[in-house]
Amino acid sequence: MAGLSGELGRVQPREFQFMSNFKNPVRFGLAGVALVALLTAPALAQSPVTVGGAPMYADKTITENAPNADNLTTLVAAVKAAGLAGTLDGEGPFTVFAPTNAAFEKLPAGTVETLLKPENEAQLKHILTYHVVPAKATSEAAMQMVKDDGGAHNVTTVSGDTLTLKMDGGKLIVIDESGNGAVVEQADVMQSNGVVHVIDTVLMPKM
Repeated sequence: MAGLSGELGRVQPREFQFMSNFKNPVRFGLAGVALVALLTAPALAQSPVTVGGAPMYADKTITENAPNADNLTTLVAAVKAAGLAGTLDGEGPFTVFAPTNAAFEKLPAGTVETLLKPENEAQLKHILTYHVVPAKATSEAAMQMVKDDGGAHNVTTVSGDTLTLKMDGGKLIVIDESGNGAVVEQADVMQSNGVVHVIDTVLMPKM
């Protein structure tokens, strides 16, 4: 009985064992630092996605983010010329298929300059709103819709025209009404009012 009492005397209650660990302030300090680092590491690791070398902040609108991207300057100029900056700064949600500068350069010579003229604002607005879907669709969601529809999924754009989504391996392809296909080069650039997918070709509706 005396032996058992001695053993029990040497066993500390679980609560006491836990609290005794904090008697050493150095040990407690190191443990606290390690815990804070563990909890904050994921947040620190989530840096903004960059487009054209510029960070795209998920708490800013499409209109606020896009002008900072070096590869979207032609698109930004076109949006301003068409008077759509206010629209894309709105609540949304929007899915924007954003052609790069290189995409605009693939158009016939003089096309962009002609479209930017004030007298062609209606045509420019038609083309640009053809790149906007009035809903938020990530690439994952879009690809799932393509699969569910047997390989092709049609979406109605803000212009009232139709785009067809398809897949080429693991890439999302956007096909316009003329049959031209644009490859999504950079997907899922999140914005506060939607999502942007950067594409390599300007989409053209039937005018």
